[in-house]
Amino acid sequence: MIDVVALDGDDTLWHSENQFVMTQDRFTSLLAGHADPDELDARLMAHERENLQVFGYGVKGFTLSMIETAIEVTEGRIDTADIQAIIDGAKEMLQHPVELLDGVAETVAALAKDYRVMVITKGDLFHQESKLARSGLVEDLWQVEIVAEKDEPSYRRIFDRYGLDPATFVMVGNSVKSDILPVLALGGRAVHIEYELTWEMEHAEADKTHDGYWELDTIRDLPALLTRM
Repeated sequence: MIDVVALDGDDTLWHSENQFVMTQDRFTSLLAGHADPDELDARLMAHERENLQVFGYGVKGFTLSMIETAIEVTEGRIDTADIQAIIDGAKEMLQHPVELLDGVAETVAALAKDYRVMVITKGDLFHQESKLARSGLVEDLWQVEIVAEKDEPSYRRIFDRYGLDPATFVMVGNSVKSDILPVLALGGRAVHIEYELTWEMEHAEADKTHDGYWELDTIRDLPALLTRM
């Protein structure tokens, strides 16, 4: 039997990655005179990888990595107005309205009638709390967990904190790396719902033959799948 259904936040419940892509496109245009787009993307990704352990996930770490990249490619000559433009872009991202994916609101409400529904998401605590508060979903949620990383130790701590049996736990998300692989490794079940955009650092391959793994095209089909489980 399924007891707890856990849902990822970004790009599972609401749109997120598209804002990062649009902001990075503006960043590329801003520095077009200093580096070609491919080189700039590679340098930015390198800084993001290096900075994850310092800044964590989310808009703030992304912004600091952009500023660091801009200083590097301009050899320290970046104009203060350009730095301000990067900061203004970050503020736009943080204040952007929460846009739920199609079918999310009614699906979460339906799930809450039969299961304990929780959100497990990672990123900046303040920003994720803000998005949840503005999502209109909170009243249907049993628990919310905002973590620094979604890996086996993090899920194990959540299982221990709430006394959850992995065999009755289902994680639903768009990231194979963060939402699928760690849960399957701990004996839980996982449902992958692919989003149109995936951040490079979330790329991973799932074992599609695993008996705890499912794929859906839309969250609307989740209640029926859980019933079949």
